[in-house]
Amino acid sequence: MARKKRLVEQPALPTNEPKEKVAYQDAFQSNVNRRLEESSKAFEGKGKTILYAIAAIAVLAVLIGIFMSYNRRSNAAAQTALGKAIETSQAQVTDQPLPAGSTMKSFKTEKERAEASIAEFQAVADKFGGDVGEKAKYFIAVNRLSVDRPAAVTELEGLAKGSGEVGTLSKFALAQAKTSDGKLDEAVTIYQDLAKMSDPIIAKDTINFNLAQILEKQGKKAEAADLYYNIAKTAAEAKDADGKAIPLSLTAREAKDKLTALDPEKAKTIPEPTPEAPSGLNFGQ
Repeated sequence: MARKKRLVEQPALPTNEPKEKVAYQDAFQSNVNRRLEESSKAFEGKGKTILYAIAAIAVLAVLIGIFMSYNRRSNAAAQTALGKAIETSQAQVTDQPLPAGSTMKSFKTEKERAEASIAEFQAVADKFGGDVGEKAKYFIAVNRLSVDRPAAVTELEGLAKGSGEVGTLSKFALAQAKTSDGKLDEAVTIYQDLAKMSDPIIAKDTINFNLAQILEKQGKKAEAADLYYNIAKTAAEAKDADGKAIPLSLTAREAKDKLTALDPEKAKTIPEPTPEAPSGLNFGQ
């Protein structure tokens, strides 16, 4: 399915569907990168199968936000078709019957949901093409990760050669897949390319944190520590519009913890953000 959110708030997506069926909200968009971090951390170390799912689900959430931000560039019919396919890809997986009268979709397995999603996204790509078609192809690839991994990786490699948000997000998903496959050098190269971008869509803290984790696995502890330090220090020194300290993001806290384990003395040089009392009085005074 972050602290960095450049997407511009847009009017609600035009749709012919009943309002209760689709509930895209700007609040969701503003939390996309945070959810990406949290899902990655929650499943860390739990095996390749879950990591493969993260590559699909976490990045899928990011593109949903981007889809909403840029939806005015596509015609209403294409928007509606892509939106319905997205609903399918987000449908509940359960072997329990849904409540009586529910119009929501559900699937018994992740595989069934992925296959149904791929079919719907393929129909969108075939019918509309263009910008919406490219987004549909991306969704096809990330959903295919749990169905036919080799084919999905090949598709992501092709999409990653493109420009724009789809190309960028394809690179991120590809880097995750390479990491899960143990192809760490390839993953490092992709993450480094993403980190150099002026607007990589995904928060640079997330990109650099993932890169640092790989470098740490490769035994390049000094390089990893530098990345963790930069993430944590920048976050610790950040201020809001009123000059008040901003609470550390999940990624920044994790980075500081990682740095503490690698280089405790260096970690001590990072100041702790001072919380503000409700009255505006500084607890540190």
